[in-house]
Amino acid sequence: MRNHKIAKIFNDIARFLEIDGVAFKPYAYQRAAMSLEGLKEDVADIYRKGGKAALQEIPGIGKGIAGHIEEYLKKGTIADLENFKKRLPVDMEGLLRVEGLGPKKVKVLYEKLGIKNIKDLEKAVKTHKIAPLFGFGEKTEQNIVQGLEFLKKGKGRSFLGEILPIARQVLWQLEKLPEVQKASLAGSLRRKRETIGDVDFLVASKSPGKVMDFFVNLPGVEKVWGKGGTKASVHMVNGFDMDLRVVPEKSYGSALQYFTGSQDHNIATRKIAIDKGLKLSEYGVFRGSKQIAGKTEEDVYKAIGLRWMDPEIRENAGEIEASLQGKLPTLVDIKDIKGDLHCHSDWNGGKNPIEVMAQTAMDMGYEYIGISDHTKTLKIENGLNEKQLLEQIEYIKKINRSFQISNFKFQILAGCEADILKDGSIDIKDEVLAQLDYVIASVHLNTKMEKKEMMARIEKAMRNPNVDIFGHPTGRIVNQRDEYQIDFDKILKIAKETGTILEINSSQRLDLRDFYIRRAKAEGVKMIINTDSHHKDQMNLMEYGVSQARRGWAEKSDIVNTLSVEKLLEHFKV
Repeated sequence: MRNHKIAKIFNDIARFLEIDGVAFKPYAYQRAAMSLEGLKEDVADIYRKGGKAALQEIPGIGKGIAGHIEEYLKKGTIADLENFKKRLPVDMEGLLRVEGLGPKKVKVLYEKLGIKNIKDLEKAVKTHKIAPLFGFGEKTEQNIVQGLEFLKKGKGRSFLGEILPIARQVLWQLEKLPEVQKASLAGSLRRKRETIGDVDFLVASKSPGKVMDFFVNLPGVEKVWGKGGTKASVHMVNGFDMDLRVVPEKSYGSALQYFTGSQDHNIATRKIAIDKGLKLSEYGVFRGSKQIAGKTEEDVYKAIGLRWMDPEIRENAGEIEASLQGKLPTLVDIKDIKGDLHCHSDWNGGKNPIEVMAQTAMDMGYEYIGISDHTKTLKIENGLNEKQLLEQIEYIKKINRSFQISNFKFQILAGCEADILKDGSIDIKDEVLAQLDYVIASVHLNTKMEKKEMMARIEKAMRNPNVDIFGHPTGRIVNQRDEYQIDFDKILKIAKETGTILEINSSQRLDLRDFYIRRAKAEGVKMIINTDSHHKDQMNLMEYGVSQARRGWAEKSDIVNTLSVEKLLEHFKV
């Protein structure tokens, strides 16, 4: 499908427009890119059926951007992007993966040092050429060094949120084939790991050859690594590999169990089978030469004396024992979420009015939304001061009154994402914080502090009686930035004493990590799953936070935004 390729081009154009300081336009392209990523149907098919008019019916696609899509479909390129690249011939996407670099800094690095790619950047930092540049300095250069080191650690693996939409489009196409009886994602993608190396698909079919032919000829396939009777492997233009295995329906369940993994989980289940005198493989569960199970995963697990386990927890980290003891958790589900409390509006760094964010929440079936705009210290996000926050509280009350008059059973909560200053104080006065429905406190600046100083800073903030939620608690960003120097055991201890809720941030932060979530659950520390949305479309990121919570064994009772609005507000008051 061409959707991802065009979306990538639009994101590139947005970055170049940002460099040029063009107002509003960058976001229009970003929004169009998000819409294309979410489409199930190939945008080329939409255009073929209805032309530019049909393209303009796609959310976020206006007349101008529809013209660009038409241009790409006819010519394979978009002139605006090519013109930008001539002016600034750099690997923008690669360089922006380095923490501390933005589009404008990339432009300076090219103009002053001729840096076009990661290799050039590595040479420049080794010879300390970056620090002397205006607007950079020693600290920025050091941050770039650390960013490059972190990038190497995650090399070859992509963020879950980048891969899953593409994989779902391919799965949807496979499911449509008349030769396909069943189809599923497998591997680390089915287990919803934070980063994905390659994408695995499993299909049950009586005609594997036709499925193989279709798979290796998918749009976006750059190279076919191999194609056999029941297995194919391809490399995509997006930079990752995809593998397909086709099995008979009688073995589909056992193959799905096997190819989902993890390897450690599979070793453990095979050992259990051996202890029972059975053989477990991707072909089925056998007693001697007779297959006794294999069509469904449930049958496979039942045959070896286990209950079926959610894919997210198949890591041989206690799930086998829990299954044997009948103590498997009932994991939190996306359907359990009743609201999102970390949403930014156009009062600060967000893109949509409060009313639009609220309508999106209603469309998602939520009972409430929390507006948590940044506060005054974060000037880059046009953070709100005390006066503006009080005005926003009154504005939200006015909207809620209109809901009541219209008999809408929906509520907007007035919150904020306040900054934790270097000394641990909050950047908004307590008397104003006390008037909000809730307060998220987060670290955004001065992130390189030593552990002792950082923990003193965090503890002081968590002990502020007006702070309800500790936002993205460890500061990490998947594949971009590691966590602050923290003592998570101490954070849990403080959270238990103060009742502070720990956030699971659904954006590319995916912060908390799954093993931290599991520890928080064990200590009885409550958590909340939020999206940190700066645009209404980003509210759909909730599924990634839920997946992260599930990998941490979190249940509905562990997550406070599974509560009704009345019970949630009561919880904040405790």
